[in-house]
Formats: sequence, structure tokens, C-alpha cells
Amino acid sequence: MKNNREPSLDDLAVFLAVCKAGGFRAAATRLGMSPSNVSDTIARIETMLGVPLLTRNTRSVVPTEAGQALAARLTPLFAATRAALHDVVDAGREVQGLLKLNVAGAVMVDILPPLIDRFLAAYPAVQVEVVVDDRFVDAIADGCTAGIRYGERLAQDMIAVPIGPRYQQLALAAAPAYLARRGHPAHPRDLLDHDCIRMRFSSGALTAWEFEHAGERVTIDPPSRLTIGVEAAPAAISLACAGHGMICTFGNWLAPHFASGELVPVLPDWWQQFDGPRLYFPSRLMPATLRAFIDLIAQADDSPPTAR
Repeated sequence: MKNNREPSLDDLAVFLAVCKAGGFRAAATRLGMSPSNVSDTIARIETMLGVPLLTRNTRSVVPTEAGQALAARLTPLFAATRAALHDVVDAGREVQGLLKLNVAGAVMVDILPPLIDRFLAAYPAVQVEVVVDDRFVDAIADGCTAGIRYGERLAQDMIAVPIGPRYQQLALAAAPAYLARRGHPAHPRDLLDHDCIRMRFSSGALTAWEFEHAGERVTIDPPSRLTIGVEAAPAAISLACAGHGMICTFGNWLAPHFASGELVPVLPDWWQQFDGPRLYFPSRLMPATLRAFIDLIAQADDSPPTAR
């Protein structure tokens, strides 16, 4: 019969520690308790609730169905409690420490640098390290505070925050002199007969040229007269401005060159729109440097747009 008493938060913390450690002894070591005290605590909770929470055998301790459900409900509550306590402790303290970001090279052209500039100015005691890596990697496992990626599938315990424009476009462009010499393509497939400037990821893969219009989607793999690594994208754009071929890349990178007349939009009705980059990080307790950076991103989103 269920006891009218309810387990204390301390007892429930012991239960979560056993679930995470997979055993009484390992949990006891983490908690600085004796294994017998941990076992007694679990027995006390089960008596109060009137249901078994853990299945014990000689090799391991695993949650029952009821134990799994309880742990799933308690874990985010305890994480939020730790975060609240951390915020109280940090209130009034100067934000300091290292913010280490693993980012796709695309955000280093015009999205991330202005944010880092504002962040460093606002928090003089922080240090920032940026690891530029276009591979799909586990940035957190590699020791980074957070990562920035486009469309990467994230683990369930990750939170993703938009950073920069909500949407971007894959734009096609060429210099006026090139178009005067070679003509305008009427369809993406016509690019197969043009000189093209391609960019290559560090993984070795070429960036995709994808187009969409009126329900038709086309992926083109045009011959590359000039191939440049994505980390040298500004050089590729400069060579396109010099008339060496078509280039297909982020529309926000090309916008200043459209404004100056160095480049002309090509097949704009076919430009594909995609989600902008996202900052991702674990849902567990975050360091003060990351929290401050996220707050700065939110302030940037609330500010009025500026002309490029």
C-alpha cells in the first residue's frame, strides 16, 4: 500500500544518480555515500510510492518502466534547478572564461565576426576560440562549448538557436563581362556549357549547385574550370568578379557585389532558399560565457535591420 509521505528531493537525486551510474556502488562513489545508504534510499522511495523503480540483479541495476518514466520527468526539472542556482551564484559576477565554438566556415564571412566583435566589447574578461570545421563532427565531444552548423541533425539532448538570418539563398552570379562574352543561361542545365567556379569542402566534396522553380528541383554538377576551397570563398568571388566564370554560393556573400555592379544575378527565379545557421549546445547546465553569448544573439535579433 502506498505511503502518504513523498520522497524528498535529496532522495530523488539519489535515484537519478543510480539510474545514470547503472548501479548502487558507482552512484555511491559519485555521491560520497555508502552503497548500503544508497540501497536504503531507493527502498525507501519505492515503499513511499508503492511501485518498484529499479530491477536489481547480480550484474546491474536498471530502471523499471515506472522508473524510466519517473527519471524522464525528473531529469529536466533537476537540470533547471541547477541552472537556476547557477544563475543566482553568477548574478553580479563578471562574465569570464573561454567560449570555444566549432563553426562552419560559411558563418565566418559576415555572420559570426560582428557578433564576436560585440561580445568581446561587452565582456572584456572572456576569451573566444573559433574552430572552423566544415565536417559533421560532435563539437561538444571535441571539447567545444557550442557549435554552429547548417541543417545538421542534432542529438535529442541538444538545443538549437538561430544565429544570423533565419533564411538564406543559394545564389548564382557572374560578371557582366563574362555574360556579355558567353550569354545568359535560360535553365540551370545550360550551366553544363559554361565556365564554372566551384568550391570544395575540407572533406573533399564539392559544394552542391541546387536550384528550384515552380515545383521543379534540379541539381547540377557542372564542369569546374576553377576549384577553390570553401575557406577561400572571398577569393573565389573575386575571381568571379574578374570574369572567370559562373559562381553559385550564399546570396548574402554576393549581395555587396550585386550592389556594386561587379556581379549580376543569374536565374534568380531558380535560387533555392534554406534555413540559416543555428547555434547548438547541450540542454544541460551551460557556462556563463555561453549564456551571455546567447543573450547577445537575442538582442541582435531584436535590433532593427541595418543596410548591407
